[in-house]
Amino acid sequence: MTLARLLPLVLTVLLGACTILPSKGPTAAAFNSPENQAASETSEGFVVVDLTPPVVERLNGRGHPSFGGLFGAYRGVGQYRIGVGDAVGVTVWEANGGGLFAGAGATATGSRSVNIPPQVVDRDGAITIPYAGRVTVAGLALAEAEARIVSALQGKAIEPQAVVSVDRNVSNTVTVTGDVVNGRRIPLTQAGDRILDVIAAAGGARSPTDETWVTLTRGGRTLTVAMGTLISTPKENIFARPGDTITVVREVQEFTALGATGRNAIVDFSTEGITLEKAVAKAGGLIDELSDPGGVFLLRREPAELVRAFKPEAELPARQGEVNVVYRADLRDPNTLFLAKRFNVEHDDILYVSGAPSTELRKFLVLVGLAAESVNYGSLIASR
Repeated sequence: MTLARLLPLVLTVLLGACTILPSKGPTAAAFNSPENQAASETSEGFVVVDLTPPVVERLNGRGHPSFGGLFGAYRGVGQYRIGVGDAVGVTVWEANGGGLFAGAGATATGSRSVNIPPQVVDRDGAITIPYAGRVTVAGLALAEAEARIVSALQGKAIEPQAVVSVDRNVSNTVTVTGDVVNGRRIPLTQAGDRILDVIAAAGGARSPTDETWVTLTRGGRTLTVAMGTLISTPKENIFARPGDTITVVREVQEFTALGATGRNAIVDFSTEGITLEKAVAKAGGLIDELSDPGGVFLLRREPAELVRAFKPEAELPARQGEVNVVYRADLRDPNTLFLAKRFNVEHDDILYVSGAPSTELRKFLVLVGLAAESVNYGSLIASR
């Protein structure tokens, strides 16, 4: 085979190899391609949003889930009120001997008082008092229940007096479950118990604070907040209410680092959050020979109304009210580094760094070198 015939063949193979150069993912140009951004039958499409001060301010202005914001500033149980299921004990006194409760049936023989064994408040809200019958106590404060029992005994006992106590508090409790030492119902005190107080009463969380989330369910509404937030922001550590369900869950926050970073991995971070510049550092940073500082991207799904504020004239490829968004950061600009300190990475985000253009050129030159060697070898063969 002559050199003239061999050279076109080698060039054809070389050009074809350009399309199959090894790469860690899409180039920066691929994210900028309108064809790639548009939705189709085979892809959902995406929107590219540059990291700018207005974008960061709007994202940070969305706020965070808040117990205080959703459930309000409830002040605690306050005055205790008897509820269905509570075990209530009653002691009755009479002014003189020889009354209803001074006979052989009294628990303390010869005394002017009797201790009535604790009774569970039935569904009708009542307990049984000897000689008075069924007395409704559910919904009453202890002093109100005492007055009602005395009223029911008037004319039957001699100047009766009563003291009511709660032996087992069931109606004024909070259920604590999940990743705690001793999940159970926690009775609330009249002093008022906050969320962290109740969790502590259940033995505390088993998992580290920076990996722990607290879910509060109240009145058909549910919200999850990081435990670290309850500690660092006292107003979020609201008072518990009877009937609340508190679930403690361990969930490690993580993002995926791909492309030309120091390491491609699933990277954990604290519930306190992580900003973009720290996420890049935790992923091994940028590599001088391989990374494109102008091609740092963060991928996530965002509500369509938020993206519309960024791109009011764009046709959004929304699916179920959400849009695939690619936030683009040019870390060659020092101003973007300051923005990166305020831009928060979220759970399940993808951090992608594209390869430097020189990397592709280097790969191409390697192929050219291989091709040149092939041509030289072919020329040697042809000359023989």
